Amino acid sequence: MTKNNNTTFLSKLVKWLWFGFLIGILSFLLLMLLVQFEVFGKLPDITELENPESQIASEVYSSDEILLGKIFTQNRSNVLYDDLPSHLVDALLATEDIRFRDHAGVDVRGTIRAVAFLGKRGGASTITQQLAKNLFHKRPNSTIQRVLQKLKEWNIAAKLERLYTKDEIATFYLNTVEFVHGAFGIKSCARTYFNKDVENLTIEEAAVIVGMLKNPSRLNPKSHPNDSRNRRNVVLRQMQKYDFIPEILADSLVQLPIDLNFAQTDHNTGLATYLREQIKMELKKLTEDNPMVNGDTYYIYKDGFKI
Repeated sequence: MTKNNNTTFLSKLVKWLWFGFLIGILSFLLLMLLVQFEVFGKLPDITELENPESQIASEVYSSDEILLGKIFTQNRSNVLYDDLPSHLVDALLATEDIRFRDHAGVDVRGTIRAVAFLGKRGGASTITQQLAKNLFHKRPNSTIQRVLQKLKEWNIAAKLERLYTKDEIATFYLNTVEFVHGAFGIKSCARTYFNKDVENLTIEEAAVIVGMLKNPSRLNPKSHPNDSRNRRNVVLRQMQKYDFIPEILADSLVQLPIDLNFAQTDHNTGLATYLREQIKMELKKLTEDNPMVNGDTYYIYKDGFKI
């Protein structure tokens, strides 16, 4: 009798677990459908995804193509995928999203792992999701708002995967990150912290930058050199783990100090500062007299002019 009762109890328990699982799946699908129809707020449309708004510094060059200085609100200059050294991309994938080239924007395995272990074994956000997150300029104030934004990020990540190649998504992500100390995007970051172009970054320098992605304020080498070095070494070990670099190289690189060459850029940085001020005044008048086709005015501080 006891055995039959136990069997009946287990059978009912299994049925209720399956019922709860199906309810959870259906609820999730319903929420995603409501997000798709913008019941919880407007999503960036296709035009916004194809033409994302970001503030790009205008650059003033001499006739022999020497950069004299920049005009900006945010010191950001975008790069192309071909400008990124392979070890920078390797460090990014090894640390942030090793299955980046295999998933369609959402890493199901990573999501299940994060839920099962409450995030203690790593987060679930893919590079595409982190890019989607960067498109939201207002951060959520409550748990409910954060959950809804996460669902929106998943929706946008799927759209981004349809619109862009993997190389474009990785590049777009690195171009949108704020690295603090006035560095917006990977190009400005390389110049600010190491005073060099992105393509000239060494493996250990690339690891420093990728390490900063977790928390730029807390892990940048200018303000927190020890924390930055420790995080860099985590990135290098991740690169070793996934066979991007051999163990012997990782062992030697983790011993190195961070060779910081800090060069923060402001409006007075560069050559011919008085000339650039005159150029700014002339450009303002020129852009006011020559608006865009739709009637909007060009903005020299964010529209990325090459002058």
